[in-house]
Amino acid sequence: MDEPTEADRVEKLLDTPNLANALESDRFKQFLDHVPVAIAVSELLPSEAIVYANLEFERLTGRSVRDMEGGGWNALPGMASAQNDDEKLSHAVELGEEYVGRFSIVLADRRFEVDAWSNTIQDDDGAETFRLVALAEVGHVRKDQSELEKSLRDKDGLLLELQHRVKNNLQMITALIRMEARNVTEEDAGKRFDRLAGRINALSVLYDCLTSQGQSDNESIDLGTYLSKVASSVMQAHAVEGIRLDLTVDTWPVSINVAMPAGLVVNELMTNALKHAFVGREGGTILMHSLVDETGCFITIADDGVGLPDGVSWPKPGKLGAAIAQSLRQNAGATLTVKSKPGAGTEVILFFARPAAAPQ
Repeated sequence: MDEPTEADRVEKLLDTPNLANALESDRFKQFLDHVPVAIAVSELLPSEAIVYANLEFERLTGRSVRDMEGGGWNALPGMASAQNDDEKLSHAVELGEEYVGRFSIVLADRRFEVDAWSNTIQDDDGAETFRLVALAEVGHVRKDQSELEKSLRDKDGLLLELQHRVKNNLQMITALIRMEARNVTEEDAGKRFDRLAGRINALSVLYDCLTSQGQSDNESIDLGTYLSKVASSVMQAHAVEGIRLDLTVDTWPVSINVAMPAGLVVNELMTNALKHAFVGREGGTILMHSLVDETGCFITIADDGVGLPDGVSWPKPGKLGAAIAQSLRQNAGATLTVKSKPGAGTEVILFFARPAAAPQ
Protein backbone atom coordinates (compact mmCIF):
# COMPACT_ATOMS: atom_id res chain seq x y z
CA MET A 1 0.00 0.00 0.00
CA ASP A 2 1.32 3.44 -0.91
CA GLU A 3 2.49 5.64 1.93
CA PRO A 4 -0.22 8.27 2.58
CA THR A 5 0.68 11.80 1.58
CA GLU A 6 0.58 14.72 4.02
CA ALA A 7 -2.67 15.86 2.39
CA ASP A 8 -4.11 12.38 2.99
CA ARG A 9 -3.15 12.53 6.67
CA VAL A 10 -4.72 15.94 7.20
CA GLU A 11 -7.87 14.99 5.30
CA LYS A 12 -8.22 11.93 7.51
CA LEU A 13 -7.83 14.10 10.61
CA LEU A 14 -10.36 16.74 9.60
CA ASP A 15 -12.49 14.61 7.27
CA THR A 16 -12.32 17.67 5.00
CA PRO A 17 -9.96 19.47 2.69
CA ASN A 18 -7.58 20.99 5.23
CA LEU A 19 -7.32 24.55 6.43
CA ALA A 20 -3.98 25.05 4.71
CA ASN A 21 -5.63 24.33 1.35
CA ALA A 22 -8.32 26.90 2.09
CA LEU A 23 -5.65 29.43 2.98
CA GLU A 24 -4.12 29.01 -0.48
CA SER A 25 -7.22 30.65 -1.96
CA ASP A 26 -6.60 34.31 -2.80
CA ARG A 27 -10.27 35.07 -2.16
CA PHE A 28 -10.10 33.50 1.31
CA LYS A 29 -6.96 35.47 2.14
CA GLN A 30 -8.61 38.71 1.06
CA PHE A 31 -11.43 38.06 3.51
CA LEU A 32 -9.08 37.36 6.41
CA ASP A 33 -7.07 40.44 5.49
CA HIS A 34 -10.12 42.50 6.46
CA VAL A 35 -10.46 40.96 9.93
CA PRO A 36 -9.71 43.86 12.31
CA VAL A 37 -6.93 42.07 14.22
CA ALA A 38 -3.56 40.69 13.16
CA ILE A 39 -3.86 36.96 12.44
CA ALA A 40 -1.33 34.29 11.49
CA VAL A 41 -1.82 30.54 11.25
CA SER A 42 0.77 27.78 11.51
CA GLU A 43 0.39 24.12 10.57
CA LEU A 44 1.67 21.90 13.40
CA LEU A 45 2.44 18.74 11.43
CA PRO A 46 4.91 17.38 10.47
CA SER A 47 6.78 20.35 12.02
CA GLU A 48 5.33 23.74 12.90
CA ALA A 49 5.46 26.25 10.05
CA ILE A 50 3.50 29.44 9.34
CA VAL A 51 1.11 28.94 6.41
CA TYR A 52 -0.71 32.29 6.48
CA ALA A 53 -0.41 35.82 7.88
CA ASN A 54 -2.77 38.69 7.12
CA LEU A 55 -1.77 42.25 6.29
CA GLU A 56 -2.36 43.55 9.82
CA PHE A 57 0.03 40.91 11.15
CA GLU A 58 2.64 42.11 8.65
CA ARG A 59 2.12 45.74 9.76
CA LEU A 60 2.50 45.02 13.48
CA THR A 61 5.52 42.74 13.21
CA GLY A 62 7.38 44.58 10.45
CA ARG A 63 7.90 41.22 8.73
CA SER A 64 6.63 40.59 5.21
CA VAL A 65 4.09 37.82 4.72
CA ARG A 66 6.34 36.24 2.10
CA ASP A 67 9.25 36.05 4.54
CA MET A 68 7.12 34.58 7.34
CA GLU A 69 5.31 31.85 5.43
CA GLY A 70 7.08 28.51 5.71
CA GLY A 71 9.10 29.64 8.72
CA GLY A 72 8.56 29.44 12.46
CA TRP A 73 7.54 31.93 15.12
CA ASN A 74 11.18 32.71 15.97
CA ALA A 75 11.05 35.58 13.44
CA LEU A 76 8.55 37.49 15.58
CA PRO A 77 9.87 40.62 17.33
CA GLY A 78 8.72 41.59 20.79
CA MET A 79 9.61 41.24 24.46
CA ALA A 80 7.32 41.01 27.49
CA SER A 81 6.25 44.45 28.68
CA ALA A 82 6.30 43.61 32.39
CA GLN A 83 9.37 44.66 34.34
CA ASN A 84 11.90 41.89 35.03
CA ASP A 85 10.27 39.66 32.42
CA ASP A 86 12.53 38.77 29.49
CA GLU A 87 10.16 36.37 27.72
CA LYS A 88 10.12 36.74 23.95
CA LEU A 89 6.87 36.94 22.01
CA SER A 90 8.16 34.24 19.66
CA HIS A 91 8.51 31.84 22.60
CA ALA A 92 5.27 32.81 24.35
CA VAL A 93 2.98 32.09 21.38
CA GLU A 94 4.34 28.53 21.13
CA LEU A 95 3.66 27.79 24.80
CA GLY A 96 0.62 29.89 25.55
CA GLU A 97 -3.05 29.10 25.20
CA GLU A 98 -5.61 31.87 24.71
CA TYR A 99 -4.36 35.22 26.11
CA VAL A 100 -0.56 35.01 26.51
CA GLY A 101 0.30 38.55 27.58
CA ARG A 102 1.40 42.03 26.56
CA PHE A 103 4.59 42.59 24.61
CA SER A 104 6.62 45.59 23.44
CA ILE A 105 7.63 45.70 19.79
CA VAL A 106 10.34 48.03 18.51
CA LEU A 107 10.47 48.68 14.78
CA ALA A 108 12.65 51.09 12.86
CA ASP A 109 10.07 53.89 12.95
CA ARG A 110 8.09 53.28 16.15
CA ARG A 111 7.70 51.46 19.44
CA PHE A 112 4.37 50.13 20.68
CA GLU A 113 2.66 47.40 22.67
CA VAL A 114 0.45 44.50 21.61
CA ASP A 115 -1.76 42.02 23.40
CA ALA A 116 -1.14 38.49 22.11
CA TRP A 117 -3.35 35.40 21.86
CA SER A 118 -2.49 31.86 20.82
CA ASN A 119 -5.16 29.24 20.13
CA THR A 120 -4.62 25.74 18.80
CA ILE A 121 -7.23 24.36 16.40
CA GLN A 122 -8.08 20.72 17.00
CA ASP A 123 -9.47 18.18 14.57
CA ASP A 124 -12.58 16.14 15.30
CA ASP A 125 -10.47 13.55 17.17
CA GLY A 126 -8.97 16.17 19.47
CA ALA A 127 -5.53 16.25 17.85
CA GLU A 128 -3.94 19.71 17.53
CA THR A 129 -3.37 20.52 13.84
CA PHE A 130 -3.09 24.31 13.55
CA ARG A 131 -2.17 27.26 15.74
CA LEU A 132 -3.89 30.63 15.34
CA VAL A 133 -1.92 33.59 16.70
CA ALA A 134 -3.41 37.07 16.98
CA LEU A 135 -2.00 40.45 17.95
CA ALA A 136 -3.89 43.64 18.82
CA GLU A 137 -2.12 46.96 19.26
CA VAL A 138 -2.97 48.59 22.59
CA GLY A 139 -1.28 51.97 22.20
CA HIS A 140 2.02 53.70 21.70
CA VAL A 141 4.61 53.65 24.48
CA ARG A 142 5.33 57.10 25.93
CA LYS A 143 8.88 58.18 26.76
CA ASP A 144 7.77 59.17 30.26
CA GLN A 145 7.44 55.82 32.07
CA SER A 146 5.52 57.28 35.01
CA GLU A 147 3.00 58.80 32.61
CA LEU A 148 2.66 55.45 30.86
CA GLU A 149 2.06 53.58 34.12
CA LYS A 150 -0.56 56.07 35.23
CA SER A 151 -2.32 55.85 31.86
CA LEU A 152 -2.35 52.06 31.99
CA ARG A 153 -3.79 52.06 35.51
CA ASP A 154 -6.55 54.40 34.39
CA LYS A 155 -7.35 52.17 31.43
CA ASP A 156 -7.01 48.73 32.99
CA GLY A 157 -10.74 48.06 32.69
CA LEU A 158 -10.85 49.13 29.06
CA LEU A 159 -7.84 46.99 28.12
CA LEU A 160 -9.28 43.95 29.89
CA GLU A 161 -12.48 44.50 27.94
CA LEU A 162 -10.49 44.59 24.69
CA GLN A 163 -8.86 41.27 25.59
CA HIS A 164 -12.25 39.60 26.07
CA ARG A 165 -13.65 41.10 22.90
CA VAL A 166 -10.79 40.02 20.65
CA LYS A 167 -10.70 36.58 22.27
CA ASN A 168 -14.40 36.07 21.57
CA ASN A 169 -13.99 37.27 17.99
CA LEU A 170 -11.05 34.92 17.43
CA GLN A 171 -12.96 31.94 18.75
CA MET A 172 -15.87 32.62 16.41
CA ILE A 173 -13.54 33.30 13.45
CA THR A 174 -11.74 30.03 14.14
CA ALA A 175 -15.05 28.16 14.14
CA LEU A 176 -16.12 29.83 10.90
CA ILE A 177 -12.84 28.92 9.21
CA ARG A 178 -13.14 25.26 10.18
CA MET A 179 -16.78 24.93 9.16
CA GLU A 180 -16.38 26.74 5.85
CA ALA A 181 -13.22 24.80 4.94
CA ARG A 182 -15.24 21.57 4.91
CA ASN A 183 -16.00 20.03 1.54
CA VAL A 184 -15.03 23.09 -0.50
CA THR A 185 -14.99 22.31 -4.21
CA GLU A 186 -14.06 24.49 -7.17
CA GLU A 187 -17.73 24.66 -8.20
CA ASP A 188 -19.09 26.12 -4.99
CA ALA A 189 -15.99 27.82 -3.56
CA GLY A 190 -17.14 31.25 -4.74
CA LYS A 191 -20.51 30.97 -3.02
CA ARG A 192 -19.05 29.57 0.20
CA PHE A 193 -16.38 32.24 0.50
CA ASP A 194 -18.90 34.92 -0.40
CA ARG A 195 -20.95 33.83 2.60
CA LEU A 196 -17.85 33.68 4.76
CA ALA A 197 -17.06 37.25 3.75
CA GLY A 198 -20.43 38.36 5.06
CA ARG A 199 -20.00 36.53 8.33
CA ILE A 200 -16.53 37.94 8.94
CA ASN A 201 -17.84 41.38 8.04
CA ALA A 202 -20.54 41.00 10.71
CA LEU A 203 -17.78 40.31 13.23
CA SER A 204 -15.82 43.31 11.96
CA VAL A 205 -18.89 45.52 12.46
CA LEU A 206 -19.18 44.17 16.01
CA TYR A 207 -15.52 44.99 16.69
CA ASP A 208 -15.98 48.51 15.29
CA CYS A 209 -19.06 49.08 17.45
CA LEU A 210 -17.24 47.88 20.56
CA THR A 211 -14.15 50.00 20.04
CA SER A 212 -16.22 53.09 19.21
CA GLN A 213 -18.10 52.82 22.52
CA GLY A 214 -15.04 53.93 24.45
CA GLN A 215 -15.35 53.54 28.20
CA SER A 216 -19.10 53.97 28.49
CA ASP A 217 -19.75 50.28 29.15
CA ASN A 218 -17.13 47.56 29.38
CA GLU A 219 -19.36 44.52 29.14
CA SER A 220 -22.13 45.33 26.66
CA ILE A 221 -23.03 46.55 23.20
CA ASP A 222 -26.11 48.39 21.99
CA LEU A 223 -27.98 45.70 20.07
CA GLY A 224 -30.07 48.10 17.99
CA THR A 225 -27.05 50.07 16.76
CA TYR A 226 -25.12 46.90 15.97
CA LEU A 227 -27.93 45.14 14.08
CA SER A 228 -28.78 48.26 12.07
CA LYS A 229 -25.15 48.46 10.91
CA VAL A 230 -25.12 44.77 10.00
CA ALA A 231 -28.35 45.14 8.01
CA SER A 232 -27.08 48.21 6.18
CA SER A 233 -23.80 46.46 5.39
CA VAL A 234 -25.60 43.43 3.93
CA MET A 235 -27.80 45.66 1.75
CA GLN A 236 -24.75 47.50 0.49
CA ALA A 237 -22.82 44.30 -0.26
CA HIS A 238 -25.70 42.64 -2.14
CA ALA A 239 -27.54 45.67 -3.49
CA VAL A 240 -30.41 44.72 -5.81
CA GLU A 241 -32.44 47.35 -7.63
CA GLY A 242 -36.03 47.55 -6.45
CA ILE A 243 -35.50 45.92 -3.04
CA ARG A 244 -35.95 48.21 -0.04
CA LEU A 245 -35.08 47.77 3.63
CA ASP A 246 -37.68 48.38 6.35
CA LEU A 247 -35.42 49.00 9.36
CA THR A 248 -36.62 49.78 12.89
CA VAL A 249 -34.52 49.24 16.02
CA ASP A 250 -34.73 50.06 19.71
CA THR A 251 -31.63 50.86 21.69
CA TRP A 252 -30.82 48.15 24.24
CA PRO A 253 -27.50 47.10 25.84
CA VAL A 254 -26.91 43.35 25.75
CA SER A 255 -24.09 40.92 26.42
CA ILE A 256 -21.45 40.63 23.70
CA ASN A 257 -22.09 36.87 23.64
CA VAL A 258 -25.70 37.58 22.66
CA ALA A 259 -24.96 40.35 20.15
CA MET A 260 -22.44 38.30 18.17
CA PRO A 261 -24.71 35.37 17.17
CA ALA A 262 -27.67 37.76 16.74
CA GLY A 263 -25.68 39.73 14.17
CA LEU A 264 -24.71 36.53 12.37
CA VAL A 265 -28.36 35.44 12.20
CA VAL A 266 -29.38 38.80 10.73
CA ASN A 267 -26.55 38.59 8.22
CA GLU A 268 -27.49 35.02 7.25
CA LEU A 269 -31.21 35.63 6.77
CA MET A 270 -30.88 38.94 4.95
CA THR A 271 -28.25 37.50 2.60
CA ASN A 272 -30.57 34.56 1.86
CA ALA A 273 -33.45 36.93 1.15
CA LEU A 274 -31.48 39.18 -1.18
CA LYS A 275 -30.19 36.21 -3.17
CA HIS A 276 -33.25 33.98 -3.31
CA ALA A 277 -36.48 35.63 -2.14
CA PHE A 278 -37.12 37.83 -5.16
CA VAL A 279 -36.11 35.62 -8.06
CA GLY A 280 -38.35 36.44 -11.01
CA ARG A 281 -39.70 39.58 -9.34
CA GLU A 282 -38.94 43.23 -9.97
CA GLY A 283 -38.53 44.10 -6.31
CA GLY A 284 -39.81 43.73 -2.80
CA THR A 285 -39.17 44.56 0.85
CA ILE A 286 -36.92 43.08 3.50
CA LEU A 287 -37.89 43.88 7.09
CA MET A 288 -35.44 43.93 9.98
CA HIS A 289 -36.88 45.03 13.31
CA SER A 290 -35.25 44.76 16.73
CA LEU A 291 -37.91 45.88 19.21
CA VAL A 292 -37.79 45.84 23.00
CA ASP A 293 -40.58 45.75 25.55
CA GLU A 294 -40.77 44.98 29.28
CA THR A 295 -40.31 41.24 28.64
CA GLY A 296 -37.35 41.28 26.29
CA CYS A 297 -36.31 41.72 22.67
CA PHE A 298 -38.01 40.59 19.47
CA ILE A 299 -35.80 40.45 16.38
CA THR A 300 -37.81 39.99 13.19
CA ILE A 301 -36.29 39.34 9.77
CA ALA A 302 -38.92 38.98 7.06
CA ASP A 303 -39.46 39.41 3.34
CA ASP A 304 -42.43 39.47 0.95
CA GLY A 305 -40.70 37.22 -1.57
CA VAL A 306 -41.33 33.76 -2.97
CA GLY A 307 -41.11 31.94 0.36
CA LEU A 308 -39.29 28.72 1.14
CA PRO A 309 -39.91 25.83 -1.26
CA ASP A 310 -41.88 22.85 0.00
CA GLY A 311 -39.70 20.60 2.11
CA VAL A 312 -37.12 23.30 2.81
CA SER A 313 -36.63 24.73 6.31
CA TRP A 314 -34.37 27.21 8.08
CA PRO A 315 -32.04 26.62 9.73
CA LYS A 316 -30.99 23.37 8.11
CA PRO A 317 -29.80 20.80 10.66
CA GLY A 318 -26.03 20.42 10.62
CA LYS A 319 -25.45 23.72 8.83
CA LEU A 320 -23.79 26.81 10.26
CA GLY A 321 -27.11 28.64 10.59
CA ALA A 322 -28.29 25.95 12.99
CA ALA A 323 -25.08 26.29 15.02
CA ILE A 324 -25.53 30.06 15.27
CA ALA A 325 -29.18 29.69 16.32
CA GLN A 326 -28.12 27.14 18.94
CA SER A 327 -25.57 29.63 20.26
CA LEU A 328 -28.38 32.12 20.84
CA ARG A 329 -30.43 29.49 22.64
CA GLN A 330 -27.50 28.69 24.91
CA ASN A 331 -26.34 32.26 25.54
CA ALA A 332 -29.73 33.92 25.93
CA GLY A 333 -32.37 31.21 26.14
CA ALA A 334 -33.64 32.46 22.77
CA THR A 335 -36.68 31.05 21.02
CA LEU A 336 -36.94 30.95 17.23
CA THR A 337 -40.11 30.96 15.17
CA VAL A 338 -40.11 30.50 11.39
CA LYS A 339 -43.13 31.10 9.14
CA SER A 340 -43.04 30.64 5.40
CA LYS A 341 -45.31 29.58 2.55
CA PRO A 342 -44.54 29.33 -1.16
CA GLY A 343 -45.34 32.70 -2.70
CA ALA A 344 -46.06 34.33 0.67
CA GLY A 345 -42.62 35.30 1.94
CA THR A 346 -40.62 34.22 4.97
CA GLU A 347 -40.60 35.51 8.55
CA VAL A 348 -38.17 34.59 11.32
CA ILE A 349 -38.66 35.90 14.85
CA LEU A 350 -36.02 35.62 17.57
CA PHE A 351 -36.97 36.38 21.16
CA PHE A 352 -34.87 36.50 24.30
CA ALA A 353 -35.83 37.75 27.75
CA ARG A 354 -34.23 40.77 29.38
CA PRO A 355 -32.41 38.94 32.22
CA ALA A 356 -30.96 36.28 29.89
CA ALA A 357 -29.41 38.84 27.50
CA ALA A 358 -28.15 41.30 30.12
CA PRO A 359 -24.40 42.03 30.33
CA GLN A 360 -22.57 40.11 33.07
